[in-house]
Amino acid sequence: MAEILRNPGVKTKIQEELIEVVGVNIVEESHQPRLKYMDAVVKETFRVHPPLPLLIHRSPDESCTVGGYTVPKGSILYINVWAIQRDPKNWTDPLEFRPDRFVNGKWDYNGSNLKFLPFGSGRRICPEVPLGEKMLMYILASLLHSFEWILPKDEEFELSDEFGFVTKKRKLLVAIPFQRLSDATLYK
Repeated sequence: MAEILRNPGVKTKIQEELIEVVGVNIVEESHQPRLKYMDAVVKETFRVHPPLPLLIHRSPDESCTVGGYTVPKGSILYINVWAIQRDPKNWTDPLEFRPDRFVNGKWDYNGSNLKFLPFGSGRRICPEVPLGEKMLMYILASLLHSFEWILPKDEEFELSDEFGFVTKKRKLLVAIPFQRLSDATLYK
């Protein structure tokens, strides 16, 4: 939501897509597969702000060479997803919030593309990805379709992350909702 509010063009595109797909109805789960731009916004958010900056550690069973470096058997390795997903070798303008980069192509959360690993890969991938993806899309679509959101006038807008086991915003987002669609329109 913070990235959407910081980028009014993104919010406008989402709301246009919601009107096109959902109309003046209430958002339903069946609308989700057609919300392509909304899906791209969620993926770009997970690219810029991955939930886990460091994936659960790995330990090779045998000594191996990775990227020209020898990794001895039994070493503990952490994969820095935060750095991978912000690496200029992998992404054009990696610090910019640009959902359009996820509109075309086959991007998913299963960890098959090593440039985009917000939930890990392989047998240690987060088991709740399907549920989380559906719930986040549904909640976000509902909030953006039913309400117009603004920031308080004197509120300092801050997007920096606080790192720990999980990544979270350093300063909580405060936003004010206003009804976007009337009740009479929604329940026809």
